[in-house]
Amino acid sequence: MAAIITEKFRTHSAKQFIEDFGEAASSTYMFIGRSYPWTDDTSPPTPANSVGEEYDAYSDMVAMKKVSSADVTHAISRKNWTSGTNYDEFDHTISASNTSSASSATNIYDSNFYVITDDYHVYKCLRTGRADNGSVVASTVKPTGTSATALVETSDTGAGTGRGYLWKYMYTVSAADTIKFVTTDFIPVKTIGAQTELGGTSDDGTSQWDVENNAIDGGILHVKVSTAGAGYTQGNYTSVAINGDGSSGVCTVHVNASGAVSHVTVTTNGSGYKRASINVDAISGIGSPSTSAVVTPIISPQYGHGANPVEELGGNFVLVNSRLEFAEGSGDFPTDNDFRRIGLIQDPFSSGTTVATGTNYAAYHKMTLSSVSGLSVDDTIMDANADGSGVAVSRIVSISGNVVSHIPQANNAGGYANFAGSDTVYKGSTSIGTVSSVDATFPEIVKYSGNIMYVENRGAVTRAADQIEDIKLIIQM
Repeated sequence: MAAIITEKFRTHSAKQFIEDFGEAASSTYMFIGRSYPWTDDTSPPTPANSVGEEYDAYSDMVAMKKVSSADVTHAISRKNWTSGTNYDEFDHTISASNTSSASSATNIYDSNFYVITDDYHVYKCLRTGRADNGSVVASTVKPTGTSATALVETSDTGAGTGRGYLWKYMYTVSAADTIKFVTTDFIPVKTIGAQTELGGTSDDGTSQWDVENNAIDGGILHVKVSTAGAGYTQGNYTSVAINGDGSSGVCTVHVNASGAVSHVTVTTNGSGYKRASINVDAISGIGSPSTSAVVTPIISPQYGHGANPVEELGGNFVLVNSRLEFAEGSGDFPTDNDFRRIGLIQDPFSSGTTVATGTNYAAYHKMTLSSVSGLSVDDTIMDANADGSGVAVSRIVSISGNVVSHIPQANNAGGYANFAGSDTVYKGSTSIGTVSSVDATFPEIVKYSGNIMYVENRGAVTRAADQIEDIKLIIQM
C-alpha cells in the first residue's frame, strides 16, 4: 500500500506541540542533569530511545524550569543569502521525477528556495536567475525592500534581460526574536493569520501582516519554461491568457532570435488557480514550431504566496528557548557545578499526583552536615565506610556552606537508601562529619513522574554565579 506522510502533517504536529505549552492543563519543563563526566567527555553518547535511557535521565536530573508559550516557536533552516549562490525557485511540481532547478532537491522544502539577509528580512525565490541560454546563474544582488505587494527583481551577473532573480518578501525577524530564537542553523517563522481563512487577526502594524493580508489565493507570479521549443517567430507576444480553473491571469511570451521561448513574463497575476496552463502553439502569429515549447504556470501555495509562512517555508521544526539566569529563583539551579544533559519533561508531579505548575524545581536531595571539609562537587559520599545493603550512597551536586545537595546512587548491593539525621558521612574511608539535618522538602518533584519528551546529551556546560545560559533546543517533527 503506497502512502506518504505529508509536510502539512509534520507542520500540524509541530503546531500541536507548540500549543501544548500554552494550555492550562499542561506543564512542560526544560531540565538539566548529568553533572559528572561521560566516559569520553569530548564525545557525549547519543541518547538511546529506550525505557532504560529515560530512567537514566530521571535519575541524574538536577533541576527544571517551566517553559511558557512565549519561549517556543516554529522554526526553519537558516539559509543566509550569499552572493554567488545558485538558489532554487519555488515550484509546485518539484518531486523525485522533477527535481529543483539548482540543488536537484526532490522536495521543495529540501531545496534552497528562500533566504534570510543580513537585515533579517526573509525572501522566497519565485524565479531563479537565468542566462539567455536558459542555464541557471548565481544570485549576485541581495534582495531588498519590504513591500507587501511588489516583487523584488534583481539584475544578477550573467542573467539575461528580464531574467534576474525574482523574490517575494515574506517577513522580518524582529530584534527580540533574533535574540531569543535565531541560531547558527535555524530562524523562527510564524503566521500572524491576517487572512480570514487563517483567523482574520487585526492589523498588528507589522510588514508581515500586510504581506499576509495582500496575498492572492491562486495568483500566478511566475511561469517556468520547461522546454524552449524551436521554430517560432521572434517577438514578444502580449496578452496571452493563462488557462485553468482560475481567472484573469495574463502573460507575455518572449521568443528569441533562435526561435525559442526565452522566458515568460506575468503581467496580470489573476486569482483562484489550482490548475493552470498556457498553449504556446495557439498564440496568434507565433508561427509553426518544429519543436513545441512547454511552459508551466507555477501555482501558489494555499491562500497565496506570503499568506502562511509557517506552512509555505516548511516550519516543522520547533525551537524552544530557556534562559538560566544565575541560580534561578530560590537557587534551584546550582552554579558551582556543570551539566551535560538537557531535556523536556511534561507534567511532572510536585507532590503525590499533583502536576507541577511552579516556575523552578530542584530534583536533588539536600542535607546539612557538621563539616564539609575535603568535599567537592561530584564526590561520592556514603553513610558507612564499607558499602553494603541499606547503605546510603550519593553523588554531590552542589555545596553551599555546610549544605550539601546530592543525588542518590546505588550501593554495592544494588540498593538505595536515604541519609538520616546523625548519620556519619564518609568519602571513601575518610569520615567527613555527621548529618545535622535532612531537608524533607527536597527533592521538589516526584522522581520518575511525568513524561520525558526530549533528551539531548552534550559536552560539559560550566555554570557560574554571574552567568546566564541561553539554551535553545531544536525538535524536528
